[in-house]
Amino acid sequence: MDVQLDLVGMVVADMGKSLAFYRHLGLDIPAEADDQPHVEVALPGGMRLAWDTVETIRSFEPDYVHPTGPIRMSLAFRCGSPAEVDAVYAKLVGLGHHGHREPWDAFWGQRYAVVEDPDGNTVDLFCPNA
Repeated sequence: MDVQLDLVGMVVADMGKSLAFYRHLGLDIPAEADDQPHVEVALPGGMRLAWDTVETIRSFEPDYVHPTGPIRMSLAFRCGSPAEVDAVYAKLVGLGHHGHREPWDAFWGQRYAVVEDPDGNTVDLFCPNA
């Protein structure tokens, strides 16, 4: 059996807002993607991250209801240093994104913070404490 995880997909209410958020995390997403119904980017290591609008999902799943509530999905972005965790968190919160958990030194040995993307998905920012 040759099965491997290849793509992580998200359903978004507003493609432009969602892509802007992930650009702030360093993903190289072209500006013309903001108006597309489906967008994907290749990540280092070969994985892909994709976004689909609610309308795209409803085109083949007519009864789809966009979920609400706490933590539906979480992505984790490794930062280059503990100070970068703090800086990226401050940048995103300063841009108006909801800070879910301010940076802290986690007992498992990492600097950690959690912010929400425009669809309420939690995005973890972390770096090992040196």
